[in-house]
Amino acid sequence: MFHLTTPQLPLIFSLLLVLVSAKILGEVAERFGQPSMIGEVLAGVILGPSLLGVIHNTPELKVLADLGVFLLIVMAGLEIEAEDIRNSVRGKNAWIVLLGFIVPFIGGFLTGYAFHFNNTFSIILGLCIAITALPVSIRILMDMGKMNTEVGRKIISTAIFNDIVSLLILGVILDFNDESKRLKDIAFTSAVTIGKIAVFVIFLMLAYRLFKLVKTKVGIVNPKVNEFLHYLRGKESLFAVVIVFVLAFSSISEAMGLHFIVGAFFGAILLPRSIFVKGDFKKVRESTSGITMGFLAPVFFATLGLSINVNSLGNPMLLITILGVSFISKIFGGYFGGRFAGLNRTTSLTIGLGLNARGIMELVIANIALQRGFIDVSVFSILVIMALLTTIFTPFFLQYGFTMIERNGPRHTKHGTRNTKHETHAT
Repeated sequence: MFHLTTPQLPLIFSLLLVLVSAKILGEVAERFGQPSMIGEVLAGVILGPSLLGVIHNTPELKVLADLGVFLLIVMAGLEIEAEDIRNSVRGKNAWIVLLGFIVPFIGGFLTGYAFHFNNTFSIILGLCIAITALPVSIRILMDMGKMNTEVGRKIISTAIFNDIVSLLILGVILDFNDESKRLKDIAFTSAVTIGKIAVFVIFLMLAYRLFKLVKTKVGIVNPKVNEFLHYLRGKESLFAVVIVFVLAFSSISEAMGLHFIVGAFFGAILLPRSIFVKGDFKKVRESTSGITMGFLAPVFFATLGLSINVNSLGNPMLLITILGVSFISKIFGGYFGGRFAGLNRTTSLTIGLGLNARGIMELVIANIALQRGFIDVSVFSILVIMALLTTIFTPFFLQYGFTMIERNGPRHTKHGTRNTKHETHAT
């Protein structure tokens, strides 16, 4: 690849190049009817070590990218009610969540086994393939205007489950990179990890019940909140209050050993909207959207492109196999999960297609595995390419799936006739 021989650029100039390139290519992508994130990722690939090599993925850019992820999650949480997520995984809908993780995880593990890698690597590969990146899926669905459809909610619910379970399993295996450790030691650490997630879930349940109680007392709480906000003299005080609220959940999430985006997402969902004046809450959403979509989200997606280095690839057969297993296993997992949940073929296929987006969470796991010596740079680059390609192709897949749903109209499911077009917009 062609590289410009340039020294390390100052942060502000690097940020200028990244943002301008990301916004230009994002606009080009949207002119072709595709999500802007595709162009933003490609901007990072062009500027990064794979092509020009003028921008490096510095720690400062990674901090800005993390802020972009955080605000993307906050935006999504502000658009979703807790009841929507609960309804998406109740009853037979749990099949989508379970098979959407188990099928690709087994596919990844068997791939590692077939290429004679050790069990630790095979588990990590299974986790990377099983991931459905929550922030990436959110951005794709937002760009397509499908965030609040039935399919969109099921994809988001599955992504939440995938990310939580993957990080929990990773937390366990990181403590056991020495395969000679005794079974009782593994069992003890596994029990500690399960205990942490149990504490976090209990905390969420208590918070949910508390905020439901607050909602019933809105006539008492609302005036007090508005009086407090009126007392504050700083500008955008409500925005700051909301961010502090979500950051508190993120901090608790990290304290429990989970990734901060898990807490941020649940914090934004549990934020009691009813205690705020409707117009003020709309301003918060607009402020969040402006900062995120105009600045931090393009930087985040561009840094994904900066992470890849095609020059380090050394095993094309492994790359092809991982890509094939990644796409096929997710599609089959989502499809069969949807069918077991009683959805029609077209809706089930669309869910399977939409689960393919990897991204930040898969890269987090791959980066930790690289730092701990579980994988080398060559395998890391393969996993990054897999994350990028599955992310790039997912909007095309989803667009095809939603077009088929709208075109087919009334369809038959296992439980009788169902209007798919109406179903897509149902809760």
